[in-house]
Amino acid sequence: MSAAPETRSTCPYCGVGCGLRLRHEANGGIAAQGDPAHPANAGRICSKGSALAETLGLEGRLLHPVMDGQRVNWNTALDRVAQVFSDTIAQHGPDSVAFYVSGQLLTEDYYVANKLMKGFIGSGNIDTNSRLCMASAVAGHKRAFGSDTVPGVYADLELADLVVLVGSNLAWCHPVLFQRLMAAKAERPELTIVVIDPRRTMTARSADLHLALKPGSDVALFNGLLAHLEGLGKIGAGYVARHTSGLPAALAAARSLLQTEIAAITGLSQAELKRFYDLFARHERVVTAYSQGVNQSSCGTDKVNAIINCHLFTGRIGHPGMGPFSITGQPNAMGGREVGGLANQLACHMELENPDHRRIVQDFWAAPRIADKPGLKAVDLFRAVKDGRVKAIWIAGTNPVDSLPDADDVQAALRACPFVVVSDVLQVTDTARHAHVLLPAAAWGEKDGTVTNSERRISRQRNFLPLPGEAKPDWWIFAQVGCRMGWADAFGYEKPAEIFAEYARLSGVENDGRRDFDISELGDITPADYESLAPFQWPWPAGQPRNDERRFFADGRFYTPDRKARFIATPWRAAAELPGEDHPLVLNTGRIRDQWHTMTRTGRSPRLMGHIAEPFLEIHPADAAAHGIAPASLVMLHNPRGHAILRALVSEEQQRGTVFAPLHWTDQFSAQARVDVLVNPATDPVSGQPELKFTPVAVQPYAASWYGFAVLAKRPAPPPVGYWTLAPARAGWRLELADRILPQDWTILARVLFGIESDAGIELLAYHDDAAGQHRFAAFRDERLIGALFIAPQPVAVSRAWAADQLDAPFATATARLRLLAGRTGADQPDRGAIVCACFDVGARQIAAAVAGGCGTVEAVTAATQAGGNCGSCRSEIRRIIDGFSIQKAG
Repeated sequence: MSAAPETRSTCPYCGVGCGLRLRHEANGGIAAQGDPAHPANAGRICSKGSALAETLGLEGRLLHPVMDGQRVNWNTALDRVAQVFSDTIAQHGPDSVAFYVSGQLLTEDYYVANKLMKGFIGSGNIDTNSRLCMASAVAGHKRAFGSDTVPGVYADLELADLVVLVGSNLAWCHPVLFQRLMAAKAERPELTIVVIDPRRTMTARSADLHLALKPGSDVALFNGLLAHLEGLGKIGAGYVARHTSGLPAALAAARSLLQTEIAAITGLSQAELKRFYDLFARHERVVTAYSQGVNQSSCGTDKVNAIINCHLFTGRIGHPGMGPFSITGQPNAMGGREVGGLANQLACHMELENPDHRRIVQDFWAAPRIADKPGLKAVDLFRAVKDGRVKAIWIAGTNPVDSLPDADDVQAALRACPFVVVSDVLQVTDTARHAHVLLPAAAWGEKDGTVTNSERRISRQRNFLPLPGEAKPDWWIFAQVGCRMGWADAFGYEKPAEIFAEYARLSGVENDGRRDFDISELGDITPADYESLAPFQWPWPAGQPRNDERRFFADGRFYTPDRKARFIATPWRAAAELPGEDHPLVLNTGRIRDQWHTMTRTGRSPRLMGHIAEPFLEIHPADAAAHGIAPASLVMLHNPRGHAILRALVSEEQQRGTVFAPLHWTDQFSAQARVDVLVNPATDPVSGQPELKFTPVAVQPYAASWYGFAVLAKRPAPPPVGYWTLAPARAGWRLELADRILPQDWTILARVLFGIESDAGIELLAYHDDAAGQHRFAAFRDERLIGALFIAPQPVAVSRAWAADQLDAPFATATARLRLLAGRTGADQPDRGAIVCACFDVGARQIAAAVAGGCGTVEAVTAATQAGGNCGSCRSEIRRIIDGFSIQKAG
């Protein structure tokens, strides 16, 4: 029998850009494996990538165009979009319309959308959710280098002697890159890792030094480093003299704080500062990798430049194992930057403010006009929607009602907007419910195009599934609207290969080496060569050989007018809003290990939801005690912008005075867990990136009269209670719920949740202890469990993983059914515990049993259980279980 056909593609999650091999299996499923031939991951894969096959179903998909709530055909929908946008522009001008797109789009999609808005509509009003994750990195690069150039490559993390991770939980957010780093450290134990993060994350647990600085104090820390390097004479004098400018002003800003003042601002001891500063000074091969903890700040651009200043000062840039390195969040945020997807850019790293660049692009596109000023950046864009300046908006592949700061204000803006178009893969999202026109877009696995990862590597994302229903690629949708608006000659694309070739040709126009981005060697690529295109790193100018692993700036040639890098003075300043008596805690938001953005994909996977199935608030024990918050209770998080109800995770890992909440939960999965409704919409004055890591909040207990937990064979409607959160399980759903008000009838609540409309064929068991506030229900049809509900006056003490597993178990005897009703495991129904390893579905109790049986190392646990044997992002958690057992045994 011949092997099943295989498709090589690229993962749709983070900016690492891992290569995948996808294979159709005999049972109709899809097997996803890491591609050993891809340079980014060499066969490695993370938990999210491992579970991709679980996310490919058509349940909930938007499969047909919808207009004003009614299904229509494509011609009707596209004609209306084109007509309304044309009429709005004619009446109010090109700046009255806008596009808001996504780092989930392919480069070809991005290119067409950008061309339509900036070159033919003639407005800069196209921005992207990438504004939320890496705009400060872009702005910092451009201020220092004259271009948005990532100097280094992934291999530098393995070649360095010192790796400094700033605001990056690499183990959870970029697991494969973390694997590469840890493998390098295993080979060279002298490789030193410093993690700079207010939280003791899983990444920090693997570090040689963790600096738990106060949120927002990074500029002070790195200004102190620059002053320390100067004091030690660690200047790369020749490099600085020949290839840089602006050092005196940068040094003046760095010297403005004494080390005692830096210690007070950062909350670090002077001994900690000295240890870090001496490590940086001593190691020539040093990489400083930074991510959202740096970027997502009202002073994010200054943070980036404070880091870059230290590398320019020492000349540690562009050489193997040296340099600043921005780790990108999304799979194609880099590609979006390259095609001009941000409101202040043109295609191919050309600048809107540069008249020569505008001429080049306009002439190449043969466009009737070209945007001549930057458009509105994300936060300002939705403010303009709310106040009526923008009257028609097209949102593609993103969910701003959940992901933008002050999210309820964004929701109000869309409610008030005269015309909202949403292109998406799902019919129901928190943003899609505000659309006048819904357009069904192709999803990962159905799309065909390219993406660029954090090290400038362009890879193909290939389709291996047919387009379902009437779904279409995003590039096709934008092009069709362009044609209907009167520009058919410019948008008559038939295949993505044509778009890529056009984009590649544009990158080489009048490019004499003074622009960094150039892939013009591929300007004449054929459809066949495009189909087989292997991953490559830019630049690749016409007539030159491919040059992977190229680094920038070792030669001192930058992209500023004088070809010199600029030092940027970065005086320290406080966050835009500071905590006070009414709102004493600082809220930090971010990603968790197994979820992605607003869970439209990962929320479909039982494996990925098994690790953390509920929105939570991580809080230090002292803060929890001060505010009367018990472990596992519910907590109300609030400020004047809004509130959220989350499960309390009381942890020493959280810095006192701060709290952390994940950004992922939406109204589709929980009642009141959209944490971005609270987040401060202040933005960085240079990049426009919002302050997602520093928002003053208050907390108080959510005074629930009762708590409930249920497992259900079918997805229920949202229950009419104050708090609920829903997660898929292997054979159904798990539901947490609570309320301040007692239901009139517990049995009615159980029947509604179980979906029991008739008693025919149903056995409903119940247990009531009114005095103790305990109620339990279990319903069976034949030998299968269709639902179980546990009620208590405090958080329900039933193993969630065990209870969810019972949906897939037979219940042939009365004893087994009564044992379930009691919430007790049996020898034939072992409790795996909370999932630790999502790749192999291994629970905490299974790992603890292996440790108790003699597995004293992570490697031994992996050999016994497989846990930690794939992506490695759970290895720190396994180590914590081992350490806990050792402490308990010693005690």
